[in-house]
Amino acid sequence: MPDYLVTLESAWYIKEAKSLDDAIGIAISEAGKRLNPSAKFVEVEAGMLACPFCDQPLSSAIVIADTALVGLVLEMKVFRAESKEHAARIAKSVIGKALHEIPLKQLDVQEL
Repeated sequence: MPDYLVTLESAWYIKEAKSLDDAIGIAISEAGKRLNPSAKFVEVEAGMLACPFCDQPLSSAIVIADTALVGLVLEMKVFRAESKEHAARIAKSVIGKALHEIPLKQLDVQEL
């Protein structure tokens, strides 16, 4: 059975964010705290979007009235899964238990 790298996207809500960089740092830190120790093997980083006009990369975070919504990318290696779909279900289950009530969306599954 092959190994897979599963990439998920998550939306993180931050109250009292002073700046965009502050919001991103808080979101990554909070996600890391929730993932540790049960899922400390999950890589967390800020998400990026493509500008619809110029295709340049943009941060997937927004701050309005000291409240932020930050898009995070979560990567997890899943070993010996039966298929890509099985690997995605395993990753969503493991990450979902640690980040309860945080929305998750599958972005990609690659065979290693």
